[in-house]
Formats: sequence, C-alpha cells, structure tokens
Amino acid sequence: MAIEVTSPAASSGRIVRRFLLIAISMVVWIIVYLQLQNGVDWLLFRFAGLNHDSRLSETLRFFFFEAPKVLMLLLLVVFVIGIVRTYFSAENTRRILGGKKTFVGNVLASLLGIVTPFCSCSAVPLFIGFVEAGVPLGVTFSFLVAAPMINEIAVVLLLGLFGWKTALLYISTGLVVAIFSGVVIGKMKMERFVEEWVFKLNSAAGERSESRPAFHERIDMGFLAVAEIVGKVWPYVLVGIAVGAWIHGFVPADFMAGIMGKSAWWAVPVSVLIGVPLYSNAAGIIPIVQALMEKGASLGTVLAFMMSVIGLSFPETIILRKVLKIQLILVFVGTVAAGIIIVGYIFNAIY
Repeated sequence: MAIEVTSPAASSGRIVRRFLLIAISMVVWIIVYLQLQNGVDWLLFRFAGLNHDSRLSETLRFFFFEAPKVLMLLLLVVFVIGIVRTYFSAENTRRILGGKKTFVGNVLASLLGIVTPFCSCSAVPLFIGFVEAGVPLGVTFSFLVAAPMINEIAVVLLLGLFGWKTALLYISTGLVVAIFSGVVIGKMKMERFVEEWVFKLNSAAGERSESRPAFHERIDMGFLAVAEIVGKVWPYVLVGIAVGAWIHGFVPADFMAGIMGKSAWWAVPVSVLIGVPLYSNAAGIIPIVQALMEKGASLGTVLAFMMSVIGLSFPETIILRKVLKIQLILVFVGTVAAGIIIVGYIFNAIY
C-alpha cells in the first residue's frame, strides 16, 4: 500500500489557498450584508410591485431580510467559533474545574460554559467526567446551565440584531443565573440524588488523549463546523424567522404588549412556563424575540422567555435523567427557572 507524502511546498500552497478563499469570502460577505436591505426592498417593492403599507409586504420584508441576515451571521460565527473550540477539550475543562471550591468554582465554571463546545447532547458524558475529576456538584451545575444558555451564536446574533447593550445584558444575566443556580444546588448537598452507578465508574474512563492540530487544520475544523452545525440548524432558523415574520406583520402590537408587557405582573413567570417545555436553539428563537419586542413586549419578559427556551430545554432534562434522580432534576429546573424569573422582573423594573 503506497503512502502519500506531502511536500512542504504543497502543504504551503494549500494553506495559501485557504487564506485566499477566506479573504475572498469575507469581501463577498461584507458586500452582500451591507446591501441586503436594499436588495430586499428592490425585490419586493420594485420587482414584485407590493404595497409598502400592507401586512403581507411587512411580513415578507421581515422574512426575506432576516433569513439571509441571520444565516450569514451564523456562517461567520460558527466558522470562527469552530476554530476557537479547537483550543478547548472536555479533558482541559475537567482539569481546570477539578478541586475548585464553591463560588470561585461556580464563577469559573460559568465562564468556561460560554466558550466550551458543549450542548445538552453532551450533558451525560460531561456530568460523568466532572464527577470523576472531583468537581463539586454545584460547580458542575453552573457549567451545565451556562453552556447551553449563554450561547455564543445567540450573543453574536443579539449583537447584530439589537446592539452591544442587549448582548452584554444577555451574557451578564446568564452568568448570574448559572452562578446562582450552582451555588444553591451546591448548598443543598444533593449528591444522594445522583445515580449511584455514576460514582462507581472507573475514573480512567473518558477522554485522556489530546492533540494539538496545526493552524491550517484548525481552519479545516472551522469549515467542518459550518457544514455540521449550520447544516443542522438552518431549518430551525427559517421556522423561527417565519414565526417572527408572522408576529411582526399580523399580530397587533396591543395584544403582545398586553401579554408580555410590563403592566402584567404575571407575564414573566407565564413566559418562563411557556418556554421551559419548548425546544429551540438560539438561532431559531432570536428572530421571534426580535418580533416580540417590536410589538411592544418588555425586555425583561422576552429575555426570560428566551433564556428558558435555550437554558431549560426539555431534551436536556430527559438526557440528564440517566444520571440524576427526579428530585435533583426538579430542583435543577426549579432553581434555574426561579433565577430567570428574578432576572426578568429586575430588567422590567430597570428598562
């Protein structure tokens, strides 16, 4: 069997071609992004001849502008994050958190949850790995809350759609909820509600080997992340934008303001109760959030709804049932939901 040997010159050529591809793609991305609104207006009002003031035209304008805008942001963000994530591994994360004490560990775990490449699908192996590494239960839960809730895709999309203040607000409140939830669960000493088989596992199990890919390999992993992640989430994006477009065009502003406005004291807890059983990713829920706010919904209520959908997904609780007893799952959901509700009230009072 012949072994293919790649010369240094050929390898350098591939690296140069990758960088040229990235540079050309970025130029095209910027031009299309800046001209997107003008292109949509031309398509709908000059080419298709729609009436500017009709509900249908407002709905279509929202959809045809937001759909490519969100997908373009996704492509860029996922590519960059795909490269960044190659510098992190589950083993590194366990090593950093192992042996950390309460609160300091909760803060560190919440911060790591923002940048590490884990979602609800990783909940069971991560939980087992953390227990094996001696990470306290409360610290583990801070990580499990922060990882899906403070989603890097959500941060960049919020930045692009609402500005840096809203994005920073989302990050800070998510950190508060993650830290608060982990501290509360840690104080309750609920290790007895972890399934016994978890503690009996051999601590040698799990990921132990680490590799340091070359930078051009990290670029390849960025492209791979785009193919895998965007390839999976784009239907959710389009559905979310379609729902947002319908709300934007056809739902009366007074109706939404009455349900999710500041005047209704019950709006925040009801929004959280509605959001908990729903399942969506950040890319799918943010266009709906944008439409709700345009219709007069208050920031705190909408933020609480978004955080409950992203941070307390029903699939994650089902997955966690493999390692946690029902009592701890209920405490986990209840504590996080309570923290989200408090955050919603606080920001409704401030803004």
